[in-house]
Amino acid sequence: MLFGSIVNAVGIIVGTIIGLLLRKIPDQMKQTVMIAIGLSVVVLGIDMALKSDNFFIVIVSLVVGTIVGEWLRIEDYLHRIGNALELKIGKSQSGNIAQGFVTATLIFVVGAMAIVGALDSGLRQDHSVLLTKSMIDGFTSIVLASTLGIGVLFSALPVFLYQGGIALFANVIHQFLSDSLLNLLIAELTATGGVLILAIGINMLGIKQIKVANLLPSILVVTIIVLFQYHY
Repeated sequence: MLFGSIVNAVGIIVGTIIGLLLRKIPDQMKQTVMIAIGLSVVVLGIDMALKSDNFFIVIVSLVVGTIVGEWLRIEDYLHRIGNALELKIGKSQSGNIAQGFVTATLIFVVGAMAIVGALDSGLRQDHSVLLTKSMIDGFTSIVLASTLGIGVLFSALPVFLYQGGIALFANVIHQFLSDSLLNLLIAELTATGGVLILAIGINMLGIKQIKVANLLPSILVVTIIVLFQYHY
């Protein structure tokens, strides 16, 4: 049942390696490619954000989640990890690992394909959705790694843990969550994640630097709110 998650992680790693080999392209071309990626990510984020059935839930989740994230200083913590990794692998520009890691992780993890694909893997050993996602993530990681560097590679671990965890506990999830609740939860998670991805696009375009990692707790908050609202 973990086959799809393993292939997805391997696809990201292979794509990152290919992307790193393409990093020697001229800086001007690299900047233009970054703008193109940023614009694409912005459009993707907007499209995902519009999936919500009740955007007020998304707003509340983002506000509460951001307060928690700022209090925990998640962004600073991830950058410290990035700095430590940079020292170990002997690379310069220490901030790039954290940026690449956070950017890639959010793009690869947030969305319906990750949840639905992992549930299919766990319940029916049907890996078709995750295999399709693996191809998409692999090509995306090539582009991201060519501009953001090796940090993209480390996103393979949370992707595997997230999707693998859902696959392993798919029967338990299906037992406690009805199809209607699961669909509602996926919609609101996708919408909230879409706002985070939109923020990543804004960062990549250089419009404003947003501490996206500090918004991550909103994913947990929206889950709690949807479950509470559904049952009460």
